Amino acid sequence: MKKHVVFFEVEGGTDKGLDGYRLDTLPMIESLKKRGWTAEVIFYSDERKDEIFERVVRGADAYVSRINPGNLKDEGAYFQLLRQLCEFGVKGMPHPDVMISYGTKDALVKLRDTPLVPEDTFAYYDIASFKINFPKSLKNGERVLKQNRGSTGEGIWRVQLTSDIGEVEEVPLNAMLRCTEAKDNHVEEHTLETFMNFCEQYIIGENGMLVDMPFLPRIKEGEIRLLMLHKTPVNIVHKKPAEDADAFSATLFSGAKYRYDAPEEWSALVCTFLDSLPVITEKLGGYDLPLIWTADFILDTDEQGHDRYILGEMNCSCVGFTSQLSLSENIADEIISILSEVEPVEQLINY
Repeated sequence: MKKHVVFFEVEGGTDKGLDGYRLDTLPMIESLKKRGWTAEVIFYSDERKDEIFERVVRGADAYVSRINPGNLKDEGAYFQLLRQLCEFGVKGMPHPDVMISYGTKDALVKLRDTPLVPEDTFAYYDIASFKINFPKSLKNGERVLKQNRGSTGEGIWRVQLTSDIGEVEEVPLNAMLRCTEAKDNHVEEHTLETFMNFCEQYIIGENGMLVDMPFLPRIKEGEIRLLMLHKTPVNIVHKKPAEDADAFSATLFSGAKYRYDAPEEWSALVCTFLDSLPVITEKLGGYDLPLIWTADFILDTDEQGHDRYILGEMNCSCVGFTSQLSLSENIADEIISILSEVEPVEQLINY
């Protein structure tokens, strides 16, 4: 074992400090150094991809990706590099396919036959299927549409039918909708036809798609974000939307209030989620769990009147912990623990 870890970053982006690094990267490097390891930051660029590959394969046991894919010119080229590194025995934290499986919204559809996700959750990968099926799902009650791209609530819409349409199998195109975007809780009035035409932008293009799931009114009680360090719950962020009647967004920008709790304060949620990890891992590709990742939940009520927790999304591409930098010590311990369990892989090329 080389006892060396590479942290990938990319130059630029709003997630950097004045020194050009993410605020939570250097603390992890220092924590590894305290434990007798070495670590470095490599700034990724497409032009240096081959040079970076050789350098990392020669000198590192693992990489930790600290790049927000939105800061990349070509996400595919970066993922190709990471995939090649994993094939040559470098431990991926996480593997690029894990970032795709856990980070895309259609992970919800893959998990809809579990207690974590409602059965009437759908994904639309083309405009035709969206326009055929969304009027039918909307007939059954309020829905939430989520684009695959974007962040901080952009392209996440609460959709309410305001027209009286009587007994029909699907909502007619001229029916009126009240549409609220999670980005800032602003409200727009559209016909169904106009709104679906507007939503085409979310489906067109690379990785374009929409997830359609039931709106859960108890979002007003708050979204619950579980921060995970590999297999271990670290903390809970309770994000309560603003008090406005239409507010359902849990972003700080929209006025939501954040509270940080210990996992023990949400024992029912934590136990349910930990029990579900084997099936989550299986259904999302069978890869090792990410190093640092989150799962967001919304409260719902089951048929017996008991609380249940519905998974809203997961994220593992570049989860920040800038408000708790002391976690770098735990993360360094976890990196070393994971690598101590990795069996050596015979290199396919001799350098």
